[in-house]
Amino acid sequence: MPRGRHLRALPAWHGDGRPPTLAELYRARRLDMVRLALFLVDDLHTAEDVVQDAFAAVCRAHGTSLAGLQDPAAYLHTAVVNAARSVLRRRRTARAYAPPHQGAGPPVDEALLLAEEHRDVLAALAELTHRQREVLVLRYWSELTEAQIADTLGLSRGTVKSTASRALDALEKRLEAAR
Repeated sequence: MPRGRHLRALPAWHGDGRPPTLAELYRARRLDMVRLALFLVDDLHTAEDVVQDAFAAVCRAHGTSLAGLQDPAAYLHTAVVNAARSVLRRRRTARAYAPPHQGAGPPVDEALLLAEEHRDVLAALAELTHRQREVLVLRYWSELTEAQIADTLGLSRGTVKSTASRALDALEKRLEAAR
Protein backbone atom coordinates (compact mmCIF):
# COMPACT_ATOMS: atom_id res chain seq x y z
CA MET A 1 0.00 0.00 0.00
CA PRO A 2 1.34 3.44 -0.77
CA ARG A 3 3.20 5.18 2.00
CA GLY A 4 2.23 8.65 3.01
CA ARG A 5 -1.48 8.23 2.26
CA HIS A 6 -3.40 10.03 4.95
CA LEU A 7 -7.00 10.60 5.74
CA ARG A 8 -7.91 14.07 4.66
CA ALA A 9 -7.47 16.42 7.58
CA LEU A 10 -10.71 17.71 8.90
CA PRO A 11 -10.95 21.45 8.32
CA ALA A 12 -11.23 23.85 11.19
CA TRP A 13 -14.97 23.62 11.39
CA HIS A 14 -16.04 26.73 13.13
CA GLY A 15 -14.04 29.44 14.80
CA ASP A 16 -16.12 29.11 17.95
CA GLY A 17 -15.23 25.43 18.50
CA ARG A 18 -18.59 24.04 17.39
CA PRO A 19 -18.44 20.48 16.00
CA PRO A 20 -18.97 19.88 12.28
CA THR A 21 -22.42 19.29 10.89
CA LEU A 22 -23.24 15.93 9.39
CA ALA A 23 -23.07 17.48 5.90
CA GLU A 24 -19.57 18.85 6.56
CA LEU A 25 -18.40 15.50 7.89
CA TYR A 26 -19.91 13.79 4.85
CA ARG A 27 -18.09 16.08 2.41
CA ALA A 28 -14.79 15.71 4.26
CA ARG A 29 -14.78 11.95 4.93
CA ARG A 30 -17.14 10.08 2.59
CA LEU A 31 -14.52 8.97 0.07
CA ASP A 32 -12.03 7.94 2.76
CA MET A 33 -14.73 5.88 4.47
CA VAL A 34 -15.73 4.22 1.15
CA ARG A 35 -12.09 3.25 0.57
CA LEU A 36 -11.86 1.83 4.09
CA ALA A 37 -15.09 -0.14 3.67
CA LEU A 38 -13.93 -1.38 0.26
CA PHE A 39 -10.83 -2.92 1.81
CA LEU A 40 -12.94 -4.61 4.46
CA VAL A 41 -15.87 -5.92 2.39
CA ASP A 42 -14.13 -6.29 -0.99
CA ASP A 43 -17.04 -4.95 -3.08
CA LEU A 44 -17.54 -1.31 -4.13
CA HIS A 45 -21.34 -1.32 -4.10
CA THR A 46 -21.45 -2.95 -0.69
CA ALA A 47 -18.78 -0.55 0.58
CA GLU A 48 -20.87 2.42 -0.54
CA ASP A 49 -23.91 0.93 1.20
CA VAL A 50 -21.88 0.38 4.38
CA VAL A 51 -20.81 4.02 4.43
CA GLN A 52 -24.33 5.24 3.71
CA ASP A 53 -25.65 3.09 6.55
CA ALA A 54 -22.94 4.41 8.89
CA PHE A 55 -23.80 8.03 8.11
CA ALA A 56 -27.51 7.25 8.57
CA ALA A 57 -26.77 5.63 11.94
CA VAL A 58 -24.76 8.69 13.03
CA CYS A 59 -27.67 10.91 11.98
CA ARG A 60 -30.22 8.76 13.85
CA ALA A 61 -28.11 8.71 16.99
CA HIS A 62 -26.85 12.31 17.06
CA GLY A 63 -28.83 14.35 14.56
CA THR A 64 -27.32 16.57 11.92
CA SER A 65 -25.49 18.94 14.29
CA LEU A 66 -23.31 16.19 15.90
CA ALA A 67 -23.17 18.35 19.03
CA GLY A 68 -23.12 15.31 21.31
CA LEU A 69 -19.97 13.83 19.77
CA GLN A 70 -16.50 14.58 21.07
CA ASP A 71 -14.76 13.30 17.90
CA PRO A 72 -17.25 12.84 15.04
CA ALA A 73 -14.59 11.51 12.61
CA ALA A 74 -13.50 8.76 15.02
CA TYR A 75 -17.12 7.87 15.74
CA LEU A 76 -17.78 7.60 11.99
CA HIS A 77 -14.67 5.44 11.54
CA THR A 78 -15.91 3.01 14.18
CA ALA A 79 -19.42 3.03 12.68
CA VAL A 80 -18.01 2.06 9.25
CA VAL A 81 -15.89 -0.76 10.69
CA ASN A 82 -18.87 -2.09 12.67
CA ALA A 83 -21.17 -1.89 9.64
CA ALA A 84 -18.58 -3.74 7.54
CA ARG A 85 -18.37 -6.44 10.21
CA SER A 86 -22.15 -6.82 10.07
CA VAL A 87 -22.01 -7.26 6.30
CA LEU A 88 -19.31 -9.90 6.64
CA ARG A 89 -21.35 -11.75 9.30
CA ARG A 90 -24.41 -11.75 7.04
CA ARG A 91 -22.30 -13.06 4.16
CA ARG A 92 -20.91 -15.84 6.32
CA THR A 93 -24.41 -16.81 7.46
CA ALA A 94 -25.77 -16.74 3.90
CA ARG A 95 -22.92 -18.93 2.65
CA ALA A 96 -23.62 -21.46 5.40
CA TYR A 97 -27.17 -21.96 4.10
CA ALA A 98 -26.77 -21.63 0.35
CA PRO A 99 -24.27 -23.02 -2.16
CA PRO A 100 -21.66 -20.49 -3.24
CA HIS A 101 -22.83 -18.43 -6.17
CA GLN A 102 -20.42 -17.71 -8.98
CA GLY A 103 -21.29 -14.08 -9.53
CA ALA A 104 -20.25 -11.89 -12.37
CA GLY A 105 -16.55 -11.12 -12.58
CA PRO A 106 -15.02 -7.87 -11.47
CA PRO A 107 -16.17 -4.69 -13.18
CA VAL A 108 -14.68 -4.16 -16.62
CA ASP A 109 -12.85 -1.02 -15.60
CA GLU A 110 -11.32 -2.57 -12.47
CA ALA A 111 -8.27 -3.77 -14.43
CA LEU A 112 -7.67 -0.19 -15.50
CA LEU A 113 -7.95 1.13 -11.97
CA LEU A 114 -5.64 -1.29 -10.21
CA ALA A 115 -2.12 -2.22 -11.20
CA GLU A 116 -1.26 -5.92 -11.18
CA GLU A 117 0.65 -5.62 -7.90
CA HIS A 118 -2.33 -3.96 -6.23
CA ARG A 119 -4.58 -6.83 -7.30
CA ASP A 120 -2.05 -9.28 -5.85
CA VAL A 121 -2.04 -7.40 -2.54
CA LEU A 122 -5.84 -7.24 -2.46
CA ALA A 123 -6.07 -10.95 -3.23
CA ALA A 124 -3.58 -11.74 -0.46
CA LEU A 125 -5.51 -9.47 1.94
CA ALA A 126 -8.71 -11.32 1.11
CA GLU A 127 -7.10 -14.58 2.27
CA LEU A 128 -6.35 -13.21 5.76
CA THR A 129 -8.75 -13.56 8.66
CA HIS A 130 -11.25 -10.73 9.11
CA ARG A 131 -9.46 -9.42 12.21
CA GLN A 132 -6.06 -9.51 10.49
CA ARG A 133 -7.45 -7.64 7.49
CA GLU A 134 -9.14 -5.05 9.70
CA VAL A 135 -5.95 -4.41 11.67
CA LEU A 136 -3.77 -4.07 8.57
CA VAL A 137 -6.21 -1.83 6.72
CA LEU A 138 -6.65 0.44 9.73
CA ARG A 139 -2.88 0.53 10.34
CA TYR A 140 -1.50 0.96 6.84
CA TRP A 141 -4.36 2.48 4.86
CA SER A 142 -5.97 4.68 7.48
CA GLU A 143 -2.64 5.09 9.29
CA LEU A 144 -4.16 4.76 12.74
CA THR A 145 -1.96 4.16 15.75
CA GLU A 146 -2.12 0.91 17.67
CA ALA A 147 -4.09 2.67 20.39
CA GLN A 148 -6.60 4.04 17.88
CA ILE A 149 -6.99 0.61 16.27
CA ALA A 150 -7.48 -0.97 19.68
CA ASP A 151 -10.22 1.58 20.48
CA THR A 152 -11.88 1.19 17.08
CA LEU A 153 -11.96 -2.62 17.18
CA GLY A 154 -12.43 -3.04 20.92
CA LEU A 155 -9.15 -4.93 21.37
CA SER A 156 -6.12 -4.53 23.60
CA ARG A 157 -2.98 -2.91 22.17
CA GLY A 158 -1.13 -6.20 22.62
CA THR A 159 -3.73 -8.03 20.54
CA VAL A 160 -3.42 -5.36 17.84
CA LYS A 161 0.38 -5.75 17.81
CA SER A 162 0.35 -9.54 17.65
CA THR A 163 -2.43 -9.61 15.06
CA ALA A 164 -0.57 -7.11 12.86
CA SER A 165 2.66 -9.10 13.15
CA ARG A 166 1.00 -12.40 12.24
CA ALA A 167 -0.96 -10.77 9.43
CA LEU A 168 2.16 -9.22 7.89
CA ASP A 169 3.94 -12.58 8.03
CA ALA A 170 1.00 -14.31 6.36
CA LEU A 171 0.69 -11.55 3.77
CA GLU A 172 4.39 -11.77 2.93
CA LYS A 173 4.20 -15.54 2.48
CA ARG A 174 1.15 -15.26 0.22
CA LEU A 175 2.74 -12.55 -1.92
CA GLU A 176 5.97 -14.53 -2.28
CA ALA A 177 3.99 -17.62 -3.27
CA ALA A 178 2.12 -15.61 -5.90
CA ARG A 179 5.36 -14.61 -7.62
